[in-house]
Amino acid sequence: MPDVTKVLLTGFEPFEGYGDNPSWTAAEQLAAEPPEGLEVSAVQLSCVYRRSLEELRTAVETHRPSLVLALGQAGGRPDLTVERVAINVDDARIPDNAGQEPIDEPIVPGGPAAYFAPLPVKACVAASRAAGIPASVSQSAGTFVCNHVFYGLAHLLATEHPDVRGGFVHVPFAPHQVTALGAAGAGKPAMSVRDMATGLGAMLEAAATTATDIRETGGATH
Repeated sequence: MPDVTKVLLTGFEPFEGYGDNPSWTAAEQLAAEPPEGLEVSAVQLSCVYRRSLEELRTAVETHRPSLVLALGQAGGRPDLTVERVAINVDDARIPDNAGQEPIDEPIVPGGPAAYFAPLPVKACVAASRAAGIPASVSQSAGTFVCNHVFYGLAHLLATEHPDVRGGFVHVPFAPHQVTALGAAGAGKPAMSVRDMATGLGAMLEAAATTATDIRETGGATH
């Protein structure tokens, strides 16, 4: 039998009053219909500081993947955004689902200031675009629970699982979320969960088969 790459996908539970979270729905779809050559397991994480990292650690120990892709939602972004850098700080704009609002607190006290994603981020972007799904490199995953998980994942892999690759991708609003916003949603970009899954699947294939990232423009001025 051909080699199969074991992949762990994580998505978040709903937060900020939304009824669902497309990061989790897309993860479920990919686990049910994985790209050829990939064995995909999906685990939902709490949108809660600290607890999410405990759940992530348990998922990695349980599934023993060789590739981990964590997903989250960044409503207002127009495309799939592959995060380049995780920073060692929690600085909450809104409370998490347990009501916590940390301000300027390190995720890992004494840990590195930042980690670059151990993924071929530009190859992932290119693969999604080749599949017809818009994508780009993002230079910031924010300072909410998404960055918390991204940094926690990068630290876990760097210190305990150096042979495992991993990273973080933000997905946009789904159309029904924009509709639910009413007038406040006017002009906000959206993407169907099916398209999210298509682009993410292409990214997983690229991440599983690309040892050295491609060199092409993916920078930003701000």
